[in-house]
Amino acid sequence: MMKFKKIKSRFFVLAAAGLMLMTSLPAQGQEPINSNYGGVQIGAITYSFRSIREVDAVLQACVDAGLSSVELMGTGVEAYLGAPESTVSRRRMRASDLTDEEKGAIEKYQKDIKVWRYSDETMDKYVAFKQKFNDAGVNIHIYKWTAGMSDEDLDYSFKVAKTLGAIGITTEIGEENCTKVGAAAERAGMLALFHNHYQYADEDFDVDKLLALSPANRLNFDIGHYLGSTGKDPVAFIEKYHDQIASIHIKDKTAKAPEGSEVKGNVNMPFGQGDTPVNEVLQLIQKNNWPIYCDIELEYKIPEGSDAVKETAICREYCKLALE
Repeated sequence: MMKFKKIKSRFFVLAAAGLMLMTSLPAQGQEPINSNYGGVQIGAITYSFRSIREVDAVLQACVDAGLSSVELMGTGVEAYLGAPESTVSRRRMRASDLTDEEKGAIEKYQKDIKVWRYSDETMDKYVAFKQKFNDAGVNIHIYKWTAGMSDEDLDYSFKVAKTLGAIGITTEIGEENCTKVGAAAERAGMLALFHNHYQYADEDFDVDKLLALSPANRLNFDIGHYLGSTGKDPVAFIEKYHDQIASIHIKDKTAKAPEGSEVKGNVNMPFGQGDTPVNEVLQLIQKNNWPIYCDIELEYKIPEGSDAVKETAICREYCKLALE
């Protein structure tokens, strides 16, 4: 199993002492949050705060974790901004045995949500939403959400992402997404960023072919999933594809276990305790001054007595130390 050097001693002293940035929303005149260290922008995907449902609380979590930029999960944002909500669950909406009443409710919702989405008032709400994040010192650099997969829905989704100040929308890598989302990003003059889980472990997976489907296509590369599923060094991958990587998900995992091994591989670990070369990745980006966002994705089990905000702040501090 591959092993990489880690920054441990100083990091664990900080964690043990509870030395982390924990604040309330910045007051007027207060020093803004800055999680750019040595030229590398450290943020997080708000999936890290998935135990927090309310949007204002998610923003507060970003501030408390000391993050000046985020990849924002769009789940719940429309409802927060006052969009009509369906009375039929998404699970039921996909069923083939809907009642006439449910069919009518779905048809009404689809009309209502379309009217809401395309109103000037709704875009004004997104402008205010962006300003609320920015006033708290947090920039939204990537949006993880689409209204649907039709051209109309994707064009609307990119309009929202642009209004929020994002460089583009991220979704899972695959031929359909790289074709349709890539084309929509191209129409919007933005980027389509494609995230990986275990796709690279498939011998037939051709990332070059998928990137070539649109000049707007870029990678939202997950170094932990890559190492955990393939056992290959993500540093070498980043060196090769850095011009086509817009963002990276930072997590620490154990490497893929060798065939026949009794050791369990591909396990989420606290930063510094797995096999993922987090330090080397960050330092590579810093050394070359590559404009790649680096976003923490908290997936390891949260220790007793801690919470997602505290652990994300610890991960941010780990990244900071790697870049000093």
